Amino acid sequence: MIRIAEPLIGPDEEQAVLDVLRSGRLAQGPRVEEFEEAFAAYLGATHAIAVSSGTSALIVALSAHGIGDGDEVVVPTFTYAATANAVLLVGARPVLVDMSADTFAIDVDLAEAAVTPQTRAIVPVHLFGHPGNLTGIHALAGRHALIVVEDACQALGAQWQGRKIGASGTACFSFYATKAIAAGEGGMIVTDDGNVAGLARKLRNQGEGERYVTELLSANHRMTEIAAALGLSQLARLDDGNEKRRANAAWLSERLAGVTTPSELPEAHHVYQQYTIRVAAGRRDGLQSALAENDIEAVVYYARSLHQQPLYQERGIGGSFPVAEAASREVLSLPVHPGLSAPDLERIAATVNSVISLTESRSG
Repeated sequence: MIRIAEPLIGPDEEQAVLDVLRSGRLAQGPRVEEFEEAFAAYLGATHAIAVSSGTSALIVALSAHGIGDGDEVVVPTFTYAATANAVLLVGARPVLVDMSADTFAIDVDLAEAAVTPQTRAIVPVHLFGHPGNLTGIHALAGRHALIVVEDACQALGAQWQGRKIGASGTACFSFYATKAIAAGEGGMIVTDDGNVAGLARKLRNQGEGERYVTELLSANHRMTEIAAALGLSQLARLDDGNEKRRANAAWLSERLAGVTTPSELPEAHHVYQQYTIRVAAGRRDGLQSALAENDIEAVVYYARSLHQQPLYQERGIGGSFPVAEAASREVLSLPVHPGLSAPDLERIAATVNSVISLTESRSG
């Protein structure tokens, strides 16, 4: 089976975890601090705060920026639920916006149209590894005095105009098992705001400024030493892995026919956390099934946009989002991870092209 993702766990990771187990220190400790320092240095960021997941990173970052009751936060509707769930969990209300068809990112013009006097922040999502239009997003934020918290959980190593995502402002990353750094679970907040960083460090640990002195209402969002050890080991190979993803993506894009392959804006450096094609309406599910029959795992991210999810419909959070709805009917992510071999890529391309060709001949 060619999997959609394959964590690259080798002797270095095994030894790192064994060292943690032998140390007797499993909760947040020196390896977490070392991982924070290395992660900030990699991005060129000022502060890095390790937490237990990408969702925790979003919750803590929004809280540290003072987002809460009565606030509105602009969020793309085409994203994983964690983005908007984090907004709800801090007491704010997500305002959903349609996506840009070429990059799957939030449409900046529609985001501006969604701003009201209650809007305090915008959470752009760098979906599938392609950066959103940060130039437009920061211009919009400047015009309306909005806070920007970037959801970069799928975009570690991606760049906009030559700068890594997270090098400035506030951004959140994930180390879930399918991510470029796969620690099982884990997340990171990076920010250039010292006050936000200080609050985030308290908020990840039950609101404690010092041990057993509770200053803020929060919960346990701490990272484990094991997750930090895995993250440190994999960070050293991250750029090599991302370049392999880019090479695999380029190889597929040159050979796939009858589908729409991913695009990359001139300002962007795409890291292909997912290689997401678009298949003509009515043909996507058949292609996914055919790939599965050939032991190739392909996944639909996402069959429902947020406005189509029961949680948001029940809360009256919705609207008309035709671009996102079309994407939900057409998207299919193919394996592109660094562990793929040349025969793997050939099998993926041959299967896609064969199925699409057969479908077209039948419809013709």
